[in-house]
Amino acid sequence: MLSPELAALTVTAASLGFFHTLLGPDHYLPFVVMARARRWSQARTAWITLFCGLGHIGSSVVLGLAGITLGMAVTSLEGIEALRGDLAAWALIACGLVYFAWGLKKAYRYRPHEHSHFHENGTAHTHRHIHGTDHAHVHGDNSRITPWVLFIIFVLGPCEPLLPVLMYPAAKESLAGMLWVTGVFGTVTILTMMGIVLFSLRGISLIPLKGIERYTHALAGGTICLCGIAIQYLGV
Repeated sequence: MLSPELAALTVTAASLGFFHTLLGPDHYLPFVVMARARRWSQARTAWITLFCGLGHIGSSVVLGLAGITLGMAVTSLEGIEALRGDLAAWALIACGLVYFAWGLKKAYRYRPHEHSHFHENGTAHTHRHIHGTDHAHVHGDNSRITPWVLFIIFVLGPCEPLLPVLMYPAAKESLAGMLWVTGVFGTVTILTMMGIVLFSLRGISLIPLKGIERYTHALAGGTICLCGIAIQYLGV
């Protein structure tokens, strides 16, 4: 039976987990755009989102447990969390810019162009042609690196409300209470991430994108970069 204080913290944890994720596009947009650009299956996208979500929550939990064990004030950990937030934002900006540039290069390389053919009877015709297709190259040399890059960025990214609002107050009740509240927050956060990602991908699949298909990598990089800018300068 939960105490009134712990019950209130549980409701707070579930609410914060949902709204913190919903209002933070950096929690799901990188997975949506990368899954679309790299043609990940829904199953693979779900596993990668889960993996990164566990890293995102786990890093803050480890930091919080260390701070509570060492008797550190929550204000000391907030400084570390702010530094982690800056690192994650700049990592998103840098990775987004690099991927954007690579995507533009790829789009230019495989742009449609015309070939002229002359026949022995003197007639000629032209046809539009693309050297290679996007699908033939999505499994290139950086396809296995991308999930790990996302994981590192999400490990760096802090869960801002977890330590001051949930872990420290719950720790005053009991260790079990703290673990319970942390588990509720983490579960709701990850489920919300996965739900938004998979729902968004389903919606995008219904939109005809054939005309801009070769720009999907550039669009993905640009979106990730904008997520980092929004975090760093707009406090999203």
